[in-house]
Amino acid sequence: MAKNGGNSFLGFVAGAAAGALLGVLFAPDKGRNTRERLSYKLDKYREDLEDLVEDLVEERKIAVTAAKSEGQKVIDDAIKRAEELMGEVDAIKESIAEPALEDDNE
Repeated sequence: MAKNGGNSFLGFVAGAAAGALLGVLFAPDKGRNTRERLSYKLDKYREDLEDLVEDLVEERKIAVTAAKSEGQKVIDDAIKRAEELMGEVDAIKESIAEPALEDDNE
């Protein structure tokens, strides 16, 4: 997912740069008007980039939160299973100790 976001971002930046360059090179308008339009478009691209970065950061936060949640589930399951195994070990130890006690009493 991060690769697609990164590739999309790079593609967007490359497209914006190419569009701006071609706009300046082939502009049929006066220099001042061209600069004003270019400035406006670059401001718009900047806003779009900021929105894209915010979206990517938010997606990352969601992914990290989901990963933490899943990790916590794994840890909780491991703790539960470890406690069950300790109980089984205690039961086995007790069952082993009982015959030994009976042998001592004989």
